[in-house]
Amino acid sequence: MGATSEFYNELKAAEPFFILAGPNVIESADHVMKMARQIKSVTDELGLKLVFKSSFDKANRTSMNSFRGPGLEEGLKILERVKITYDLPIVTDVHETSQCEAVGRIADILQIPAFLCRQTDLLVAAAKTGKVINIKKGQMCASSVMVNSAFKVRTSGNPNVMVCERGTMFGYNDLIVDPRNLEWMREANCPVVADITHSLQQPAGRKIEGGGVASGGLRELIPCVARTCVAVGIDGIFMEVHDNPLQAPVDGPTQWPLRNLKSLLEELVAIGRVTKGKQQYNVDLTPVLEDF
Repeated sequence: MGATSEFYNELKAAEPFFILAGPNVIESADHVMKMARQIKSVTDELGLKLVFKSSFDKANRTSMNSFRGPGLEEGLKILERVKITYDLPIVTDVHETSQCEAVGRIADILQIPAFLCRQTDLLVAAAKTGKVINIKKGQMCASSVMVNSAFKVRTSGNPNVMVCERGTMFGYNDLIVDPRNLEWMREANCPVVADITHSLQQPAGRKIEGGGVASGGLRELIPCVARTCVAVGIDGIFMEVHDNPLQAPVDGPTQWPLRNLKSLLEELVAIGRVTKGKQQYNVDLTPVLEDF
C-alpha cells in the first residue's frame, strides 16, 4: 500500500486542487486515447494534478436499452493503455464486489457510485484492494452519512479514502448543490471532491420520442457550481468532459465541452489561488468594546 499512500498524499497536497476528468463512459479505445491526450495537455499547461476518468460499464442507466460501455475486461484493457501511454493515474467506477479485485489491478482510484455509497460489502471489497477509494454521496443522503461510509473503508484496513458531493435530490427531477455539505463532509476527515457535472443532472426529467424518459441536465450552470465549490475550498474536482457532448451516448447534457475546458479551469485555478476556503474561519465572539 506504500505506493498508494504516496499517491494519496500527492492528491491531498495538490494546489489549488486536483482534478478527476474524462468522458463519462468508454465509447472506444480511440476516443478514450484522444480524450486523455487532450485533457492531459490542458492540465499539464495549467499545472494541475490529473486523474483520468472513464467508466467501463454504466450499470445505473435510466433505460434498459441505453449504452453501457465495453464491459469489465475490454474496458480495463483500454484504461491500462491510457495509464501506460500517458503516464496517468486512473479512476473508474465499481458496482459489484466481484469487480473490485480486477479493477484494483489497473485503477489508482476506485469510485463508489452515489446510489451505492452505503453498501457495506462493496465498500469493504473496494477497500481491500488497497487503492484510493472515492465515495460519492448519495443524492438522498445527508452529509453525515459520508462519515460512516469513510469509516467503513478505514476499518477495513485502508486509510486512503475521499468523499464526493454530487448534488441532493430536490423533488423528483432535479438536484441542488448545497455548499454547506462541502464543509460538513470534512467531518469525514479526508479530502472532499466536488462533482461539478453530475450535480447539474435532471434525473429522468426528459421525455424521449417513442416513449420513456432520459436524464436531462443544466450544462450552462456547470461554471456556476464549479466556481462556488472552488471558492468554498474543495480539495478536488470531478468533471466529465467530451469533445462532442451533443452526440455523447451517456449523460450528454452534463458533459463539459472539451473546447471550453481550458478557459473554465483557468478561472477555477485563479479562484482557488485566492480563496481561503480550506481554512476554518476563526469567528471571534468577544464583545466589541465602546472604543472600537
